[in-house]
Amino acid sequence: MRQITPEVVPPARRGHEQAVLGLLRAYGPLNRGELSRRCGLSRTTLHDTLSGLLAAGAVVTATPDATPDEAPRGRGRPAERLALNPAAGQALGIDFSRRAVHVAAVGVTYEIVGTAGEAHAPGLPWPDRVALAERLVRGLLGGGLWRMALKGVGVGVVGPLAGDGARDGALSGVAALLGERFGGPVLLDNNTRLAALAESTWGAAAGDQDALYLRLSYGVGGGVVAGGVLHRGADGVSGEIGHVPVDPAGRPCECGGTGCLETVASIRAVLDAYRARGGRGDDLPALRTAVEARDPIALGLLSEVGGQIGRVLATLSNAIGPRVIVIGGELAELGAPLLEPVRKALDAGAVPISRHRLTLRRAALGDVAGALGGVALALGESPLLSRYPTAEPEPRPAATPASGPADSLAGGSADSRAGGLVESPADRRGGHSSRTTGGRGTAQARPRLPLTPLPTLPTLPVSRGRRAAS
Repeated sequence: MRQITPEVVPPARRGHEQAVLGLLRAYGPLNRGELSRRCGLSRTTLHDTLSGLLAAGAVVTATPDATPDEAPRGRGRPAERLALNPAAGQALGIDFSRRAVHVAAVGVTYEIVGTAGEAHAPGLPWPDRVALAERLVRGLLGGGLWRMALKGVGVGVVGPLAGDGARDGALSGVAALLGERFGGPVLLDNNTRLAALAESTWGAAAGDQDALYLRLSYGVGGGVVAGGVLHRGADGVSGEIGHVPVDPAGRPCECGGTGCLETVASIRAVLDAYRARGGRGDDLPALRTAVEARDPIALGLLSEVGGQIGRVLATLSNAIGPRVIVIGGELAELGAPLLEPVRKALDAGAVPISRHRLTLRRAALGDVAGALGGVALALGESPLLSRYPTAEPEPRPAATPASGPADSLAGGSADSRAGGLVESPADRRGGHSSRTTGGRGTAQARPRLPLTPLPTLPTLPVSRGRRAAS
C-alpha cells in the first residue's frame, strides 16, 4: 500500500499558511493586497507563503476581478486573485459501526460533498461490510472517477486499536481489502474517537480547542480533543469512557471489569434494567414512547443513569479540563429525562473554577459523525491537505460566573449569554444546511464561520492515526 511521507512544515510557516488559507476559506478569492491587509503578514512573508501554497497546489489563481477598494494596476490590469483549489482532491471517511456503515466525502476546502449510510445485521462479515461501503460511495459520488482525486480514506472501527493498527488480529486483512477497493492511503482509528474529531471540526464543538465527547449507543465510548489535537493515548485506549467503573458490585463487562459505565448506560443495559423494573419495552422506540407518556419507571431509571453519567463526566472534566462536553448517540435523543440528571451531577461534581465556564452540548452530526471524523483524519495525514486549518471559532459571549452547565442541553435552545451554554444541534449548526445532490446522497454545506483574529487561528484537530498495515 502506498505510504505517505508528510512534508515537515516549521511551526511559524504552518501558522502563516493557516492564516492565509483560513482567509480564503472564509472570504473566497482575494488578491494579494486584500490578503496582506487582513492577515497582517509582511510583504516578504506573504510572498513566500503564497509561493509555497501555489507550488503545492493548495491555492490557485482565480479569474482577475477588480474591486472597488483596489485601484487598477499597471495598464488597467486588475489585481490577480487567489483561491483555494477545489480540484486538489478529496477524502473519504467510512464508519464501520456495530450495525451500520456510514460514508462521507469532503473536498480539500472542507466542503462536505455528501454523506450516506445503511444499516445491516449484526455480525456481517468484513468483505460484505467493505462491499457495502464501496456501494455507498459509488452511489454518493457516481462512477469510478472519484478514485483519481482520492487523497486518503479514514476508517473508523469499534474498539481500541493496538499500535500496529490492528486489534488482536481481528482486523487482519481488512486494511488490505479496503486498499484494494478504494485505492488510496487507508488509516484506521476508533470510530467514536473519530466522532469526537468530527464534532470539533464541523459539529457542536467546532472552534473549541479542548473538548470531551461521549457517545451513548449500543456501546459507550468517547474521545478527547486537547489543544486542538485528538488524543489517542498509549495503545490507542484514549476515550474508553464506557469502561470507567461506576458500580463495584455491578454487572460483569465485556472488557473483563465489573460495573463499568457501559453496563448501566448502553442501550442494551438501559433496556434490560427497564424490563427488570417492570417496564414493557423491547427496543429504544418503546422506551421513548414510555418516556413521552411520563412512565414513572422509565423516568426514574433515566434519572439514575443520567446521574451516573454526570458523575463520570465531572471526574473526567476535573482531570482533563475541557471547555466543551458533547453528548451524542441514540440514548441522548431521549432528551431532558436523561440529560437533565447528567447536567445536575456534572454541575455538582465539577470544580468551581471551571464550573461556570464548562459548556454541555448535544452532538450535531448524528450517525455520520464517525465517517466525517475519518475524513478529518485522512485530510490531516495528507502532505497537501494537512495544510488546511479547522473551522474558525465563532465569537462567544462572556460566561456569567453564576451560571454553568445549569443552562442545560436538555432545555434545547438556551440563550448562549446565560453562561455555560447548552444548545440544540439546530442552534449550533446555523448555516449548516442539508440538501440533496442529484439523488446521490445527502450533502451538507459547510458553514462559513467568522474568522478569529491572528495569532489565534487554531490548528487542524487531527490525530496522527495509525496507518493501516498493508
